[in-house]
Amino acid sequence: MDLRIFTEPQQGADYDTLLTVAKATEDLGFDAFYRSDHYLRMGSGDGLPGPTDAWITLAGLARETRRIRLGTLMTAGTFRLPGVLAIQVAQVDRMSGGRVELGLGAGWFEEEHRAYGIPFPKEKFGRLEEQLAIVTGLWATEIGKTFSYDGTYYQLTDSPALPKPAQAKVPVLIGGHGATRTPRLAAQYADEFNIPFASLEDSEKQFGRVRAAAEAFGRQPDDLVYSNALVVCAGKDDAEVARRAAAIGREVEELKANGLAGSPAEVVDKIGRYAAIGSSRIYLQVLDLDDLDHLELISSQIQSQLN
Repeated sequence: MDLRIFTEPQQGADYDTLLTVAKATEDLGFDAFYRSDHYLRMGSGDGLPGPTDAWITLAGLARETRRIRLGTLMTAGTFRLPGVLAIQVAQVDRMSGGRVELGLGAGWFEEEHRAYGIPFPKEKFGRLEEQLAIVTGLWATEIGKTFSYDGTYYQLTDSPALPKPAQAKVPVLIGGHGATRTPRLAAQYADEFNIPFASLEDSEKQFGRVRAAAEAFGRQPDDLVYSNALVVCAGKDDAEVARRAAAIGREVEELKANGLAGSPAEVVDKIGRYAAIGSSRIYLQVLDLDDLDHLELISSQIQSQLN
């Protein structure tokens, strides 16, 4: 089971904080550092000092880390034109020496679009499908050849399809709860399918849909990695768990029901139940980015058992 650290900087984190967490992620032996792609906080709080851009952040981290994978859950398709996104991701991949992964989603948080003047189109899923075709098509085009695309939403003519990423293939993540279109897109374009904040039962159903869609598309279902994103709140005793839950404004029992919470043994047991339904990677949503002791506990008492 791979454990990855997943952050939500829109809730209030500057680049220096994210760098500190990314370096701790690397030093403590986690597999990857991921971040959300949002420009507006959600729920209570002031969100200070304000939003950071996902790909600018990852570019900085690419130069200041050496081992961990770097990526997004999920880059919002509404924020970037696909040709520009292909350039950005390829550049950051080269800056990192080939450690980047692209999670790409349709975008959904209308309020942040209004707040920063970003168009929020009615038809987002069709745009996402074209974006996936364009980004992966640009990267796959041989050097010296050109790429063209004539879609409903995007048109590219004789693109040189440069630059190329450092990796022969940048892993692409697609995720979500949709029962039909999402599994189909995952089967066609994804190297990994991720379901966020889902129960064991819902995860198993969605993994089954994706596996069936992959088979229908002519792929082996096991060609894809299947993963979950879950909030984490662990502690060496009940008091520590309660303190960490209070720090993020959540209730312990709710966290135990909907995420990974409790003692290391409780968290390991629940991760084992996700592994049993086919999940091989967990993105641990860490909401208190100042609590590095939390990461150390997860590394020494949870990750060590899983390894």
